[in-house]
Amino acid sequence: MEPLRVACIGMGWWSDVLADAITRSKKIEIAACYTRSADKRTAFATKYKCRPATSFDEVLADPTIKAIINTTPNDVHLETTRAAASAGKHVFLDKPIANTVTDGHAISEACRKAGVVLALGYQRRREHHFRLVKQQIDAGAFGKLVNAEANISRDRLGQFDLSSWRYQAAGMPGGVMLQIGIHYTDVLEYLMGPVMAVRAQSSQLVLPGDNPDVASLILEHENGALSTLNASYASASEYYLMNIYGKEATAYYDMHNGLRLLKRGEKKPTAVATQSNDTFVEELEEFAAACQGNGAPEMGGEPATRSLAVVRAGIRAAREGRRIEIAEILKTD
Repeated sequence: MEPLRVACIGMGWWSDVLADAITRSKKIEIAACYTRSADKRTAFATKYKCRPATSFDEVLADPTIKAIINTTPNDVHLETTRAAASAGKHVFLDKPIANTVTDGHAISEACRKAGVVLALGYQRRREHHFRLVKQQIDAGAFGKLVNAEANISRDRLGQFDLSSWRYQAAGMPGGVMLQIGIHYTDVLEYLMGPVMAVRAQSSQLVLPGDNPDVASLILEHENGALSTLNASYASASEYYLMNIYGKEATAYYDMHNGLRLLKRGEKKPTAVATQSNDTFVEELEEFAAACQGNGAPEMGGEPATRSLAVVRAGIRAAREGRRIEIAEILKTD
């Protein structure tokens, strides 16, 4: 089968991350790119050997381009995705689907009505250690799930660009909670089941600007289990942790020590060998296959909108100092 011909729109740093992944795949080909900055699109086109389009309309009018890789700012996801869907182009959209649940639903509906594939970039759940834990949970090895704790932290001191929409409340409401916390709220739902309600607090402690750089959430899962998530841009180093506690077994994961499992009655956890898989290539190739009529994306529009709702609940919970149910957000956000 011929590679899926795509156009990349929005030439920020994440566009290069996805474009680099495309170059590692034989199933996708970058045909064109567009962003409003002529310098940025020329540089991107030179780096990835594609055509720099002079407008988004030019991209949408090209019948050889079948899909859009969309890394534009969150607040224009609806506008750009609706235009792509109307032109019959499939869309791979980086998370979050939008800044509001209302926009998330509208994006999903636009793609559904147009009959095009919509896929969201949630690569963290694809990491091999989490896939292995999920297999064990589904096989019943953990018994009843009771609790989980997670941490996703990065050092942004000295790397902070106040001019970037990613670090402004208008462009990324909730700050660290929406930008990186959403990765691990997704993994927690993937492993522990859907979240029913959220309590949260957030603070701005180190970084400049108008957005929280630290956030803590307590997630109530529909199965009764509780999870905690800490997300930070104010830490001294990068760190990831995900511990899953069940009645019969516990999984411990952190970026320095890998995955370990401990079964009821055992004294010490056992290290589990995991592969370092290319999660970006996996999600993009899954998208390409779906565009060519083979399967469906793991994270489509409605699951991604519900994922957004969990974080939006956390933002509201921190602001209002109360427990927020996901159902409330899905109706009012």
